[in-house]
Amino acid sequence: MHQAPEIPMTHNACTAGSEQMGEQMGEQVSEQATMKKVMRRLIPFILLCYVVSYLDRINVGFAALTMNKDLGLTPSQFGLGAGLFFIGYFFFEIPSNLALHRFGARMWISRIMISWGLISMLTAFVVGPKSFAAARFFLGMAEAGFTPGIYLYFTQWFPGQWRGKATAFFLIGIPVANIIGSPMSGALMELHGMWDFKGWQILLLLEALPAVVLGVMCLFLLPDRPSRANWLTPGEKQWLEGELATEQNMLTARHGNKLRDAFTNWRVFALAGANFCGIIGSLGIGLWLPQIIKEFGLPSHQVGLVAAVPYIAGAISMTVWARLANKSDRRLFYVAGAIVAAAVAIAISAFLHDPLLKMLAITVAVASILSFQATFWVIPSGFLTGRAAAGGLALIVSIGNLGGFVGPSMIGFIREATQGFTYPLIFVAGALLLGAVITLALGDPSRAKR
Repeated sequence: MHQAPEIPMTHNACTAGSEQMGEQMGEQVSEQATMKKVMRRLIPFILLCYVVSYLDRINVGFAALTMNKDLGLTPSQFGLGAGLFFIGYFFFEIPSNLALHRFGARMWISRIMISWGLISMLTAFVVGPKSFAAARFFLGMAEAGFTPGIYLYFTQWFPGQWRGKATAFFLIGIPVANIIGSPMSGALMELHGMWDFKGWQILLLLEALPAVVLGVMCLFLLPDRPSRANWLTPGEKQWLEGELATEQNMLTARHGNKLRDAFTNWRVFALAGANFCGIIGSLGIGLWLPQIIKEFGLPSHQVGLVAAVPYIAGAISMTVWARLANKSDRRLFYVAGAIVAAAVAIAISAFLHDPLLKMLAITVAVASILSFQATFWVIPSGFLTGRAAAGGLALIVSIGNLGGFVGPSMIGFIREATQGFTYPLIFVAGALLLGAVITLALGDPSRAKR
């Protein structure tokens, strides 16, 4: 097994030719300077959008600390309702990503963020299990297409190794959302009674507002392609468009670029399966972590502080792990190794009762899951392009996100049946091990023909 090539084999020649085109236009184009400019212009804003999206996805875990009692939600009803977000996401993921491919990222990502922000705010007014479940389903429907849309957007801006770097920076949004969101959510829960709202209602209202604001800003800050960016020079535009076209032509020749090429490629479904297992761990633990910590006997604001610790470790580990994987010719070993480490740590945590040791094991697990995600997403972009990328990435994310339904709901059902978190955590560990097996069986998609 070898690393998915992040740069076409003709990269040096293509770069030289593209730079020569830039010189013919009266300017000398530097790859490093151009791509660093693109990174500075796009990644911080996209990262901020992802932080807000992930926060809106998981803050219900903190709301549940008091919301479940107020609404009369049992553990299984909360797990099922929280997981329905991913059912809505599943049904609308592929149509949303195809719409983004057709209408452009600027307009479509703006639409996604504004609609999910409004629905997330309305979740503050649910009154019972049915309305909670409906709100979560519609929230998933509104957010569908955001994550694969960003991955598709990266294929239109970042060639080769730069796409790997952009993806790694983008995924830092997961731990950042938890590092910022966990203490903030815990603090907001203490505002019970302000404006005659309960603490969990204030939490949902205030944390949803940034999505609407950022959605409007997308219209001004996200150009669809390099040719439409007024902050690139003509030579830089031509060089970057040339690099992207060359890479996409190579991928089209090897793997195809039609929608059916993605839907008939077994590797796409294998990646979706591995992603499914990873998300069982990521969202299963993420949504239930506040309640796991609450059993230590801590107040809400301290729960928020403790819940941030695993994600601080994760932000460091995923950055280091992604750099090591990028330098290796055996990327899949890094992807599978991270998810195996997560499975072992989760399994160990299931049998620990000391709060410090249990949190240490959970911290290792969360950091390993994040390292898996940071290295996983370069693989599909190494062999998908065009409409195949739009449909294939959406398929991988949508099927994978069903793990966000299975994980939280199964944890809820098992916990309710066993009155504890031991067996739910063993279930999560088993799912992660299955993901490692699928990843290792995949081989290197970029080097194989269909």
